Amino acid sequence: MDKISLRTEMAKPETVKRNWFVIDAENQTLGRMCTQIATVLRGKHKPSYTPHVDTGDYVIVLNAGKFKLTGHKMQDIEVITFSGYPGGQKITNPKDLTVKHPTRMVENCVKGMLPKNKLGRAMYTKLFVYEGAEHPHKAQNPKVLAIKK
Repeated sequence: MDKISLRTEMAKPETVKRNWFVIDAENQTLGRMCTQIATVLRGKHKPSYTPHVDTGDYVIVLNAGKFKLTGHKMQDIEVITFSGYPGGQKITNPKDLTVKHPTRMVENCVKGMLPKNKLGRAMYTKLFVYEGAEHPHKAQNPKVLAIKK
């Protein structure tokens, strides 16, 4: 009788194939969009997902400052930054932050959904966020990633 191997194949860093995806953030809900971006960056959408290997793909986010939040969250949420010095805590809301730094809300949201270790920092480097509709990655032929609503 032949034995069937029940061993799980683990992905190796040298065998991972990476794709490029582009997302238009205009009129997208911030949290729903960022969870899907984090899933693609981690590689959890692939059948070859391995927790200890970076199997994720590259993600380009366009129109990053044109996302939407439901309810009164644009004024009510507090975005807190701390410089590390005494008295260095600053509190703003998303409305003011997107005026100064249009890409920062998307970057912070996705970064908070990734692992807090060396592997998470490597995954974060595959995220490219732009405030306009143009990007310099046309040579990679990115595919459009549809956001589930």
